[in-house]
Amino acid sequence: MNETPSSAAPLPIPGTDDIWCVIPVFNNKDTVRQVASDCRTHLRHVVVADDGSTDADVASLFAGTDITVLRHARNLGKGRAILTALEHVRSQGGQFIITLDADGQHRPADIPRFIPLIRENPDGIIIGCRDFSVPNVPRSSRFGRSFSNFWVKLETGISTGDSQSGFRAYPVKHLSRMTWRGSRFEFEIEVLVRAAWAGLPLKQLPVGVDYAPPGRRVSHFHPWRDNLRISWTHAALVGRRLIPWPHRRLVRARPRFIEFLRHPLRFIASLLTEYSTPAGLAASAAVGIFLATLPLVSLHTLVILYVTTRLNLNRMMAVTIQNLCMPPLVPAACIELGHYMRHGRWLTEASMNTLVYELPDRILEWFLGSLILAPLGAAVAAAAVYALAQAIQHRRSRGHG
Repeated sequence: MNETPSSAAPLPIPGTDDIWCVIPVFNNKDTVRQVASDCRTHLRHVVVADDGSTDADVASLFAGTDITVLRHARNLGKGRAILTALEHVRSQGGQFIITLDADGQHRPADIPRFIPLIRENPDGIIIGCRDFSVPNVPRSSRFGRSFSNFWVKLETGISTGDSQSGFRAYPVKHLSRMTWRGSRFEFEIEVLVRAAWAGLPLKQLPVGVDYAPPGRRVSHFHPWRDNLRISWTHAALVGRRLIPWPHRRLVRARPRFIEFLRHPLRFIASLLTEYSTPAGLAASAAVGIFLATLPLVSLHTLVILYVTTRLNLNRMMAVTIQNLCMPPLVPAACIELGHYMRHGRWLTEASMNTLVYELPDRILEWFLGSLILAPLGAAVAAAAVYALAQAIQHRRSRGHG
C-alpha cells in the first residue's frame, strides 16, 4: 500500500492525539473529501484507506492537507482496508481508531461522543448504533441489521443494537493481536464476534445517520455475493462456537460462578429468562426439536443442554419442547420414512426380528428419516413459538398482562 501525507489543518479535540480516524473508501469520490475534512476538525490524525478506487485519484483529492492517504493497488475489501490502516496507526504509536464510512452516511459530528466511552472502556469496542427513524433507510439495511444482530447474539450471548454499523471505535493493541478470515463486509461481523470471544467488552452509542434518496446513494454492497459471504461467516462462527475448545482471551473476564456467589437468585433468574425474545425462543425451540428428532439415544437432553449453552439459547425452552419428540411417535415416523427411502416401501412388520435383530437397520433408518423430519419439525416449532411469543409480547405491551 502506498502512503501520501500532507500539512496543517484545524485544531483537534485536546488530549486525543492517541485516537486516529480511519475512513475506508472505494469509489466515493463525491463524498470522501468532505467526510475526511469534517473528521479532521475533531481529530488530528485522519487516515483515508483507498481500497483500489477507480473513479478518482484519491491521493490528489487531499493534496495540500495533512490527511494521510493509504492505497491498495487493487480492491481487497473493506475489512482489509481497515486492517491496513490499523497497522499504519499502530506503527505510528496510535492507541485507538474510530472508523466511519466514506459515503456520507455517518456524521463526523458524532466523533466527540465516542471519546468519553473510549476512555472509560480502553479494552472495548464502541459501536455506533444508527438511528433508523430517519428517511430513506433501505429495507435491506433494516433486515440486514436485524438478521445480523440475531446471529451475533447467538454466537456471543451479547445483544448489539447495530452489528452492521461501520461507525466504531477499536483498541489498536487488541485488534493487532487477532487474526481474521473475512476481508470484506463480513469482517465487521467477524470482528465483533471474535473480539467478544477474546473478552473485549462491546459498548454501544446512539449515532445519527443520513441516507441519500433512492437512486442517489452509492453502495458497493452486492446483495447476493456479500450476503452469501456474511451467511458463510455466521455458519463458520456458529460451528466454531460449538467446538468445546477455549478461545484465546485478551481481556480477563470475571468467572460466572463469582456472579452466582454474589447474587445467586439474580443469576438463576437470568438463566431462566436469557434469550427470551420471540426470535430467541423460536431458535431455542428449533434447536430442541431438531436435536430431539435425531437418533441420539439416551443423550438428547445432554446434547440439547450443551448446544443451547454454547449458543447462548434459552435452555428451559429447548429442554421442555423436546418432550414433543418422545417415543414412539417421532422415532417411528423417522424409521418409517427412512425405511421407505432405503427400500421404496413402508415397514409394516413389528416383530422381534425387525425391532431387535435388525436394530442397526432401524437406527440407520431413524437417522435417514430424521434428516427430513428434523429440519421440518424445527421450522414448524420455530414458527409456532415465534408467533405465540409475539402475541404474548404484544398483549403485555398493551397492558393486558
